[in-house]
Amino acid sequence: MPGELLRVAEDPSPTEVFALLDDEYARALLAATSHRPMTATELSNDCEMSLSTVYRRLDALEDCGLVAARTQIADDGHHVDVYEAQMDELTVCLTDGTFDVSLAVESKTHEFADALVDLWEGL
Repeated sequence: MPGELLRVAEDPSPTEVFALLDDEYARALLAATSHRPMTATELSNDCEMSLSTVYRRLDALEDCGLVAARTQIADDGHHVDVYEAQMDELTVCLTDGTFDVSLAVESKTHEFADALVDLWEGL
């Protein structure tokens, strides 16, 4: 269904997520990429941090599944990675002294697949 939230196959460890969300740079990158996909250079400029800091935090965010990178090809043939937040919902549960973190993301792929099916059925 369009807009359906899908659970990521491997939920990140609570320790990793808590550490990232405690980091002001990681939070800034996550917030910026939630508006639109952005390159590392755009993030460096918009978030006022060094490019090396951007890449380090993006690597950590990607490892936890909070941000995804995809390659875009420019008109001149060069390529650039753009980063987009993947987190729509983060749930933290405490049960019997154990934290459990689950991450839900909205599946844009699923929306496109539904649109393709609708188009095909309309032919």
